[in-house]
Amino acid sequence: MTATPHRILVVGAGHVGFYVAQRLSRKLRRSRAAEITVVAPEPHMTYQPFLPEAAAGSIEPRHAVVPLRQQLRRCRVITGSVTGIDHANRTATVRPVVGPPLPIEYDQVVVAPGSVSRTLPIPGLREQAVGFKTLGEAIWLRNRVLERLDIAAAATDPRIRRRALTFVFVGAGYAGIEALAELEDMAKAALRYYPELAGVTMHWVLVEATQRVLPEVGRDLGAYAVTQLLKRGLDIRLGTLLKSCVDGNVELSDGDRFEADTIVWTAGVRAHPLLASTDLPRDDKGRLTCLPTLQVVDGDRPVPGAWSAGDCAAVPDLSSEEPGALTGPSAQHAVRQAVRLADNLVLALRGRPAIPYRHRYAGSVASLGLYKGVAHVYRLKLRGWPAWFLHRSYHMTRIPSLDRRIRVLGDWTLQLFLRREVISLGELHQPRDPFVDVTPPVR
Repeated sequence: MTATPHRILVVGAGHVGFYVAQRLSRKLRRSRAAEITVVAPEPHMTYQPFLPEAAAGSIEPRHAVVPLRQQLRRCRVITGSVTGIDHANRTATVRPVVGPPLPIEYDQVVVAPGSVSRTLPIPGLREQAVGFKTLGEAIWLRNRVLERLDIAAAATDPRIRRRALTFVFVGAGYAGIEALAELEDMAKAALRYYPELAGVTMHWVLVEATQRVLPEVGRDLGAYAVTQLLKRGLDIRLGTLLKSCVDGNVELSDGDRFEADTIVWTAGVRAHPLLASTDLPRDDKGRLTCLPTLQVVDGDRPVPGAWSAGDCAAVPDLSSEEPGALTGPSAQHAVRQAVRLADNLVLALRGRPAIPYRHRYAGSVASLGLYKGVAHVYRLKLRGWPAWFLHRSYHMTRIPSLDRRIRVLGDWTLQLFLRREVISLGELHQPRDPFVDVTPPVR
């Protein structure tokens, strides 16, 4: 008789979930000792470092995502959301896109739903702002910026024009800086097609609560990034908070007030709310407590059959000399932890001890728009075009699948010879409106 396959449930298909499932399916394919089920709300993995370039039109949005069923052929993929995990009974509840909830039993679970935007109770934020964590948000923001140019070009009221051409980004980490820089580059390129806006100045505002931008690349490169953005005419507000944005009326802690149609929130992330619907131990920030081996731990006792990594996990940083230091919420950690987690899970299935996750800091790269960037790789610090080239080269090697790499490289190559696409397809967000408008209601 053949042994019953081990049931492995992977919750989420971000950087951690996707790479764990992919590596497990490769390592366990010959033994047929495991059945791997992946549950994710979308049928694709989003490579988030490419969101700014997708928003700015440097790459086709579809090339920034990896289809799960195409890349995880040896896994069972369920499009839906996990709404609860009862680890004591090794059962998860899944809400599919359509239909009643499904109970899924498992032997091992990898909890990797990732993170969500960390928001604050600021008046008007929920109604006026948009995040920058999903492909949908990136596409919407691209259309929004180009649509505002159309509105400004047709406006005769200076107040409407000024409001339309004011864009506010809150948060100066990777997401905020790269989104701001790429979209400002795109909008500036688009202005050549708007003679009505000749001589008109756009107002791009970056609001950051601390006195630093891009802390991952170091103080000197962060200061360089600020200098370059200021040279481009961007309004940088460090040590400043967003106090209110009701009806687009922006109020800052430095006392300034102005109107803006576009407000983007990129001020950090927090653990996914799903973790509150599990019986697994969490820390004071809502993350699952983990050992360096990426096993979930309750106090000093590992929780059998439970694993986690990435933004939703509190993983000790063994490379830091600071007591109690944890690894940060970055894609670099997520990918590396995913590899270690998958290998440790295989070791556990074979009765062998797990190996702790220990990383060597490889550095950080960030884009400041087309042909501009900063990079701190090991002890090497680069600025301008070399840093931008390194940024693209690094992410080219990181995005999963040869298919996606070729497609992205094709986008970049065409951009060398063709002008940037500056077309708004805002109607994609309300595709039924034209049909509804011409269809009479039936009494």
